Amino acid sequence: MTPPDAETADASRHDARFHATSYLRFLRLAFRLATEGSWLFYAWMFVLTCIALVGTHAWAVQVRDGMAVTAMTDHVSWGLYIANFTFIVGLAAGGVMMVIPAYIYHDRDMHDTVIIGELLAIASIVMCLLFVVVDLGRPDRFWHIMPFVGKFNWPISMLTWDVIVLNGYLLLNLHICGYLLYKRFLGETPDKRWYVPFVFLSIAWAISIHTVTAFLYCGLGGRPFWNTALLAPRFLTSAFVAGPAFIVVVLQIIRRMTKMKIGEGSIRTLVGIMRITILINLVMLVSEIFTSFYTGGSHGVSAKYLFFGHHGHGALVPWMWTSVTFSIIAAILLMRPKVHEHLWTLDIACVLGFAGIWIEKGMGLIIPGFIPSTLHEWVEYLPSATEWKITAGIWAGGLLIYTLLLKVAIPVFSGEANKLSN
Repeated sequence: MTPPDAETADASRHDARFHATSYLRFLRLAFRLATEGSWLFYAWMFVLTCIALVGTHAWAVQVRDGMAVTAMTDHVSWGLYIANFTFIVGLAAGGVMMVIPAYIYHDRDMHDTVIIGELLAIASIVMCLLFVVVDLGRPDRFWHIMPFVGKFNWPISMLTWDVIVLNGYLLLNLHICGYLLYKRFLGETPDKRWYVPFVFLSIAWAISIHTVTAFLYCGLGGRPFWNTALLAPRFLTSAFVAGPAFIVVVLQIIRRMTKMKIGEGSIRTLVGIMRITILINLVMLVSEIFTSFYTGGSHGVSAKYLFFGHHGHGALVPWMWTSVTFSIIAAILLMRPKVHEHLWTLDIACVLGFAGIWIEKGMGLIIPGFIPSTLHEWVEYLPSATEWKITAGIWAGGLLIYTLLLKVAIPVFSGEANKLSN
């Protein structure tokens, strides 16, 4: 008769071998799913790869020749890179708009598609970190801002807090997505103890990443344009426009090109969120404009330059009016009754809303904070060709990552992966 301790040890070894073998099968299947597809998939990946390579070459030139190849100066030291960083942090936070209905309000339709938003958060955070690296100029100094490795002024430094919350959010979403995908692959019910607490933590963490980013700007006393208590609420509100807008378009593409079932409830919920948040964002924008223009002061100088220029300086004026126009048109289209049933109207509204927020939080927020300079000098900024190439390359890289993640996740969640693995 086998002693109980020996039976327990044998069972543990059997479980370890089973999980090791299963995990290897899962990795092999993930690699197969990520590299096989139709000609349309290969064409899409080829285009993204070419753009990413162009961006990589431009970055290599920037590292070789220095930041002189960019249009940034001592007066405008943050440009297109930090503008995109700021926007994409909001895109990552916007993914939580699928998590809240799914796990707090138990929305069944949203629960089946919540993985789409969580994977978007992973790809977005990777892009955020890449934009920080290219903005450093000296990538070999990146370790200085790494928690517990570099030397930073913590907890006073808001930049250090930003690095911590971004990396923490990335790890949270990697764990949640990896665990749910692996359990779905095994055909087992996920243990709520291993993912639900992390889901609720990710909700608070998503809000914190954009709040901390806003505090990073409005905490700079020498930049009056950013010194507003509305900055953090505006960041969050705009994030909850851009994130759902992107996800709605992705869900429609998935519904048209894959066998994964996308419930009407998912799109309807996201559209409802966008209807509210885009109006709140416009109200906050009007409040900022009134305060800047009516009261005057140093805070209003940059705002007036942004909307109307200043004595021949008006490089950002077309950008900002385009942003306002896109946002207003998107808001009007989203107010259409049952807009979720009118797919082309919804697509146009999402694209315009996404583009409007990208301009508002990028060129319309970061750049005017430096104009005029602290010495009251008027030095304008428009991105150089090198900056545009690097930016396009990072966006292409992020879309590559997101596409590959979806290529693995969709078959696993739709049940097709189990057929391929057998």
